[in-house]
Amino acid sequence: MKKTFNPGRFLVLVLLCLLILVSGYYAFQNAADREEGIRRGLDIAGGLYVLLEAVETGDQEVDDEAIDRAIAVIRNRVDELGVAEPVIAPQGDDRIRIELPDLDDVEQAREIIGRTAMLTFVGPDGEEIVTGANLTRARAERQPEMSPYPFVSLEFDREGAVLFEEATREYFGEPIAIYLDDEKISEPVVRAVITDGQATIEGRFDFEEASQLALLLRSGSLPVELRELESRLVGPTLGQRTEEIAASAAAIGLVLVLFFMIIYYRLAGIIAGMALVFYISMVLWALTYLPTTLTLPGIAGLILSIGMAVDANVIIFERIKDELRSGRTIRSAMESGFQRAFPAILDANVTTLIITVILFTMASGPVRGFAVTLFIGIICSMFTAIVLTRILLRLALKSGIIGSGAYVGVKI
Repeated sequence: MKKTFNPGRFLVLVLLCLLILVSGYYAFQNAADREEGIRRGLDIAGGLYVLLEAVETGDQEVDDEAIDRAIAVIRNRVDELGVAEPVIAPQGDDRIRIELPDLDDVEQAREIIGRTAMLTFVGPDGEEIVTGANLTRARAERQPEMSPYPFVSLEFDREGAVLFEEATREYFGEPIAIYLDDEKISEPVVRAVITDGQATIEGRFDFEEASQLALLLRSGSLPVELRELESRLVGPTLGQRTEEIAASAAAIGLVLVLFFMIIYYRLAGIIAGMALVFYISMVLWALTYLPTTLTLPGIAGLILSIGMAVDANVIIFERIKDELRSGRTIRSAMESGFQRAFPAILDANVTTLIITVILFTMASGPVRGFAVTLFIGIICSMFTAIVLTRILLRLALKSGIIGSGAYVGVKI
């Protein structure tokens, strides 16, 4: 029995498809923006790769606690540099791997991340007065009316303020040397007893150098000495080219899949194509606004999830065709097809989700990127296949443009 055409339902279907296409267009445009869009990892955006090894010196023991503290200090320094989504992770028992994508100043980062930054105030008799462990604030400032050079203002905690007051009273009129990693950076003469726990580091450095020194002091000193084993600058050219190749391959594959779906499932294939476009836009929006970083393995995970999204639609349509061949009406076949396909789709996707969680928990670096994109892709594909495809098929049926099994690929 031929369905009566319903212009109202057809208009809703057309508007929904247009919204899907618009969403997909803006999702692609936003993802392509290298500044405001999806954050790229080191292998795509380029940046700095550094491998550090902790070295035992004197009473400094290299253990898990020392490595964790060193990572925390390095992360504080990197956060001050404004690097998006850095990778700072232990490697083995005594090494730290650092990946800083899309850096503005590579040399500054290389200088900052591995410096011990042990600050010490030493009296004229060689006795240590106070160290950077007592610092609560460090900031680069300018006083052009007094000196052409910037300085670093310091503020100590309660214990440090007491020690510093005692020292300035004892060494009044004498110099107090300021050392950073055993290098003398300043030696001011005490002109007053300082009771508020504030001090300054002055020298012939520019404001950028003063800011870098303040950054090091704010982030704290490393608990162990770190030796650079490997350092390399990863250029963005190769990564961008690889990203372009991967995107082109994904686009070609997507077009071929859509062509197959339309040829084999006819109108249902077009509807599956709409659902697939919405699925991709959902994934791209999620990667843009969630705290994730896209890497080349992550692109592989994204392409794999596209295949799984198509596979879910194939299972649904084949179930509908089976129901039609058994003599059901088109409406009954659709509802029964979705119900019978759901357990198979759920089992396949849940088992893959479990694997992605295991990968994310146990792996590190690019493998975690693969797991994250695959996880997001699977969640989105389940929604589009089970919910959106069903909504679109129901609208198409109620609008009257699906009149028989021929519209979903059943030969009659």
